[in-house]
Amino acid sequence: MFKPTLFTALFTALIATLLLGACAATTPRHTAQEEANRRTVTDFYESVFVKRDLSTIDRYIGEPYIQHSPGLPDGRAALHKILPALFQKEPERSNRIIRTAADGDLVWLHAVVKSHPQDRGRVLVEIYRLENGKIVEHWDVIQAIPETTVGSHTVY
Repeated sequence: MFKPTLFTALFTALIATLLLGACAATTPRHTAQEEANRRTVTDFYESVFVKRDLSTIDRYIGEPYIQHSPGLPDGRAALHKILPALFQKEPERSNRIIRTAADGDLVWLHAVVKSHPQDRGRVLVEIYRLENGKIVEHWDVIQAIPETTVGSHTVY
């Protein structure tokens, strides 16, 4: 014989199990390793490009260091050579991180760089690959900030 209370209890248990199972299937936004990688890249960028503390390059950059930016050579030593000249050439240069994201061993950041305060600037997407807690590979995409855009959105 059918008993409504038993049916209601079983149906409620089934729904609760399905809901709890769906909740358990969600994953965290970033794994602990991805967050550590994101923090390493952010600390590197802030230290070297914002604060201009070139003594920290070796802390963050591993070897071999592969550079995909077409005008720059591979290797950590290249950064030690090129960055002082860049900062001397552009003493008012400013860099600002807009956002960051991580996916496995890749971290990218969206940044704005200006050569001087009156410069419209350039938007950068910097992509870094990490290995054993060090940055070992770099790609970048650079776009000048236009005076106007067709839409009402900024380029960052």
